Amino acid sequence: MIEVRHLTKDYGPHRAIDNLNFTLNKGDVVGFLGPNGAGKSTTMKIITGFMAPTSGEALVGGFDVFENPIEVKRRIGYLPETPPVYLDMSVQDYLQYVAELKGVEKNKKSALVARAIEKTNLGSVQKRMIGNLSKGFRQRVGIAQALVSDPDVLILDEPTVGLDPKQVAEIRDLIQELRGQHTIILSTHILSEVQAVCEKAIIINKGRIVAQDTIENLSRVDKGQLRLHIRLAKDLNLSQTLGGAQGIVKIESPKSKEWLVDVSGGDEVLENISGLIVQAKGGLLELTPSKLDLEDVFLKLTYGQDSGVPRDPQDSATNAISTGVQGGSK
Repeated sequence: MIEVRHLTKDYGPHRAIDNLNFTLNKGDVVGFLGPNGAGKSTTMKIITGFMAPTSGEALVGGFDVFENPIEVKRRIGYLPETPPVYLDMSVQDYLQYVAELKGVEKNKKSALVARAIEKTNLGSVQKRMIGNLSKGFRQRVGIAQALVSDPDVLILDEPTVGLDPKQVAEIRDLIQELRGQHTIILSTHILSEVQAVCEKAIIINKGRIVAQDTIENLSRVDKGQLRLHIRLAKDLNLSQTLGGAQGIVKIESPKSKEWLVDVSGGDEVLENISGLIVQAKGGLLELTPSKLDLEDVFLKLTYGQDSGVPRDPQDSATNAISTGVQGGSK
């Protein structure tokens, strides 16, 4: 449904995105994840035809974004970070106008506008001026205009930014309801959002893809690695006590007498760590192992310098976890 090949965009001397490659299938719900400034919005703008790349190509439904822009736009519903709404129009009139702009057939227009209003729960405000609506309702109007042509592809750039928790939950429920009916790209830097509604994720950092796979597989990027939550009765410096011990990946202390220790290995590593703490008379009160989650993986790939997780998408370990999205595999 969407193919991105060697996509690169330069703003003068600054390279915003660098040689991006990914393929999305019909019905996929994919989180496009990265810190602010990673290149997410630039990629979305290129895929939608809003901006030209410096090099590379993007195809939607087999049509090149710039060789066949009209065909591509017929297949895409796009919500940019700032909803493109006209404040001096009513919700219903605006959606009718958008449907006309998108070339919706006359005999289908009213039904599709009504469907978009229903899906986004705008029935109670459809006669009101958009300028008099709250930010949450304006965001819903933005999603409704993306839906009004019943597109094959929905691209949502930060759809919950600035919304209160109830509104965020409503938008997430809407995205989950639309899965399977549309190919959805959700661009965000909010990890919980991706975990709540997406099946797959593409993680981008500094303009380059550092990982892409299913959410489940990405959470296993550090296979065999655990995080230990350790609570002590005494103020023992675990960095010194465990320094040089086999299997230690990272040690940090979020607060006094509590430690988070990332380890790689089996039960013998845990036994050795507990033994060293007991030997040092640290007063071991708790040692709880847990698997690393998507947040840990995200931080390692986008911020971690000493994690041992490759930051270059050409590195072997990253390629090993790229099979879930790359090349059209499901």
